[in-house]
Parts: sequence; C-alpha cells; structure tokens
Amino acid sequence: MKRFLFTTGICVLLLISAFKNDTPPTADQVLKTALVKAKKEKKHVLIIFHASWCGWCHKMDASINDPEIKPLFDKSYVIEHLTVLEHDPAKKPDQNPGAEDLMKKYNSEGFGIPLWFIFDANGKLIVDSHIRPAGTGFEVKGDNIIGCPASEEEVKAFVAELKKTSRLTDAELEKIAARFRKNDPKYKG
Repeated sequence: MKRFLFTTGICVLLLISAFKNDTPPTADQVLKTALVKAKKEKKHVLIIFHASWCGWCHKMDASINDPEIKPLFDKSYVIEHLTVLEHDPAKKPDQNPGAEDLMKKYNSEGFGIPLWFIFDANGKLIVDSHIRPAGTGFEVKGDNIIGCPASEEEVKAFVAELKKTSRLTDAELEKIAARFRKNDPKYKG
C-alpha cells in the first residue's frame, strides 16, 4: 500500500509538472525577454496579438515570414506573438496570461486581432496599429486598427509606422508594401 501511494504521488507530481511546463509565458515575460534581445541587438520590439482561428493573423505572419520580406523585418525588429481571444476551450490554455491586460493597458481592447505594438528597446510604446485622427496620440483610442495591412490605405499607414521605427530603406519599405498589398482580395497588382 505504501508503494502504491508513493507511486501514485510521484505520478501526480509528474502530471502537475507536465501541465505547469505547458503554460505559455506571461505577456510580461515575453515582452521582457524581447526587450533584452532588442537592447542587445539595437532593435525595436514588434508584438503581434493573434489567435489560432484568426485568418488575418495567419496572413500577417505569412507576409512577415515571406522569404523576401523576413530579413527586412529581422534587421530592425525582435518579433514576438501573444495569443489572445481563443474561443475553443481546448485552445484557451494556449493564451498568454496577461496578454489581454496588455491590450487594455494600451487602450486596444475591443478591436479584434491581429493587433500590434512596436516598443523601443527600453519598453516605451512608440507606435501601434490604431488608426487615429491626425494630431492625436496614444491617449486617444483609434477609430479602428490596421491589423494585417491589405488595403492601400492600411499598407500606407503600416509602412509609415515602419519608417518611423526602423532602419529600412525606401526600396525595402516598397517591397514590404507590395507584399502586404497581396493580402487585399481586391488587389489586382
């Protein structure tokens, strides 16, 4: 009986440990790790909020990871993802704890995803995916978000934010713009 209880106890501890290790890192942990890397590499941090069910999130990742484009992003950004808004109960454990709180902190709840922020290496938010009236700042919640840029206006706004926060040349930004325009179902380019 003692052997059975001991073995059962070990099994329970192993199961608890296994589940504990499957917990994704918190949003704060993801951001802090990315900031350390960004500071070391003299880059900014691009945080993308996404979910498994989100088609536009997948388009955003496919665009950034396009072999022609990825080196351009990698030159200026440490890119990390935070999983939020999973509807499927089986996927809820994949969410990063604190990610939705980070969205709220930066006045970005209620827009949907993908949503993105760019931070400097010290953790200061420098741009986000909001579309705001001209002359307003982060204190004003945008009317909408860019999300995964696709339309001509969205891509133009996205590229303007990249220009402010990167070492990308105009030619490189044009390549990025051309790739993201392919996400627009109406685009014939």
